[in-house]
Amino acid sequence: MVQLTIMEQIDRDLAASMKAGDATRTGVLRLLRSAFKNEQIKLGHELSEAEVLKILQRESKQRRDSITAYNEANRPELAAVEEEELAIISAYLPEALSNQALEAIVDEVIAELGNPGPAAMGQVIGAVMAKVGARADGGTVSKVVREKLA
Repeated sequence: MVQLTIMEQIDRDLAASMKAGDATRTGVLRLLRSAFKNEQIKLGHELSEAEVLKILQRESKQRRDSITAYNEANRPELAAVEEEELAIISAYLPEALSNQALEAIVDEVIAELGNPGPAAMGQVIGAVMAKVGARADGGTVSKVVREKLA
């Protein structure tokens, strides 16, 4: 069986959600397709899977930030909408690394770089993000690296 790209899967899921009358899912998938198209125009070429994953990560981060803001503003009904959208977007992202796996990768990178101090935090984060790709959020990686280098 041929593996579908993320964009192909989203197109199929969009058609299915439209047929099913699922307005929320249809709206989120249309938004994703629009984000892909805008990025494609900006870059001037067809998007690679890595670029599609970056867009999905960006969209999911926006939802997480909105959820936090809505919860702080005591607007749980708006946070619930964002959580539903986040769940739809997250279904297209690779499974996230566990904290233990992420910590092991951070320890490995720190050892490879010769156990640098806190001044090399950016270098460590960059190397870790190159290894984990879309399987870990940049904020989480930053937090773990900061704890390990402290």
